[in-house]
Amino acid sequence: MGVIYVPVDDTLYFADAKLGAFKIDACRKVGIGTDASDNPQALDKLLGQATRLPLGKDKDRPFTVMGSRSHATPELEAYVETMRHKYGNVDFISAGSSLKICRVAEGRADVYPRLGPTMEWDTAAGQAIAVASGARVVRHDDGNALAYNKENLLNPWFVVERQ
Repeated sequence: MGVIYVPVDDTLYFADAKLGAFKIDACRKVGIGTDASDNPQALDKLLGQATRLPLGKDKDRPFTVMGSRSHATPELEAYVETMRHKYGNVDFISAGSSLKICRVAEGRADVYPRLGPTMEWDTAAGQAIAVASGARVVRHDDGNALAYNKENLLNPWFVVERQ
C-alpha cells in the first residue's frame, strides 16, 4: 500500500496491491480530506471519487522522461540522450521525487531514471503506486525490483518504467 498527497495540486495518489492504483484530483473540491478515520465507508468514498491508473496514453505525447534538473548527473544526461536516439522527440519533465514516480504510474510519463542517491523513505510509497498501476521499479544495475528494509537504507540507482 502507498499514499502520496501533493498539496500544491490537491492531488492524492494511492494504491493497494489487490485493488490497484488510483488518483484523485481536487480532493477538497470533491470532499476528500475530512477526518474519516472512524468511517468504515471511507475507502468506498475514496474509490468512488478516484480514477484508476494508468490513464490512457495521449497518442500525440512524445516519449517522456521524468528527471530532476537540480539533481542532474552526467549519467542522467547520457540516459536522456540515449532515449532521444531511440525515440526521436523526447520530452524531459522535472518534478519532485515522489511526483516523478506518480507521473509514470499514471501514464503521463514513460520512464523515470534515478541515477543518483535516494533513501528508502523517498521511494517506498511511490513504488507501491507504480507497481499497482502496472509499472516497474527496478535497479538500474541488474533489473531486479528495488528492495526495502536493508541494513543500509540508501537505494541503488533505479528506473521506474511503464511495461
